[in-house]
Amino acid sequence: MAVVLREGECKDEELLLREWERQQMELKEQMIDHDTEDWQSNEVFEGLERIGGVDLSYIKGDEVNACASLVVLNYPDLKVVYEECWMVCLTTPYIPGFLAFRETPFLEEALKRLQLKDPSLLPQVIFADGNGILHHREFGVACHLGVLTDLPCVGVAKNLLHVNGLEEKYLLKEKAKDLQKGGSAFSLVGSSGKVLGMALKSCEKSTKPIYVSVGHRISLDTALRLTHSCCKYRVPEPIRQADIRSREYIRKNVNLS
Repeated sequence: MAVVLREGECKDEELLLREWERQQMELKEQMIDHDTEDWQSNEVFEGLERIGGVDLSYIKGDEVNACASLVVLNYPDLKVVYEECWMVCLTTPYIPGFLAFRETPFLEEALKRLQLKDPSLLPQVIFADGNGILHHREFGVACHLGVLTDLPCVGVAKNLLHVNGLEEKYLLKEKAKDLQKGGSAFSLVGSSGKVLGMALKSCEKSTKPIYVSVGHRISLDTALRLTHSCCKYRVPEPIRQADIRSREYIRKNVNLS
């Protein structure tokens, strides 16, 4: 059933969106879209030891309660060495293009807790379940989280966000058919001519591509190579493990009846 907003509520939402957009633009000025770390400059990522994954799992039919998850995996073995799952109350509404304001505060706090608890486990790069610059204003959740934590961040989405001329589904589907081997990819070029991300066949058995984009302090080429190196299955292992653990936490701790 459609929700009808009264005039005053519409104005309040307009003011909120204007403020969020202003904050996005301010944070975007701090975003770095190139490599900044020594481990990013070599083919096998020598020096990279810890990779983080973050995710929120929602309870079906419940728009307020969710389970947030942070995992840290060692690299290149991709074994979980740290995990934290906790229930969160989502008081901020979901509005397309502003997902970060709903989810990022919980994830940022989790990284701060880990920093205080055991800095030796803090990830050197984070995989976020969502987009980076592949976004309406080229500043998605991966950019937002990366800038706020000042950690390299990669955005990986399972579905393509149709922005900046990327609406031609049939053309993209034809291109996706040409992704024959794991690791093959093609550029996602917006109508502005800017490369916003890459469509990647992440593993041999995958039948659908994933969509990789820059979040913060990493280049698109490095983000693509690193994502592929972390894929045992379609979704990169850091995000996959964060998702598995958050869903399991809900199953064990939340009464769904």
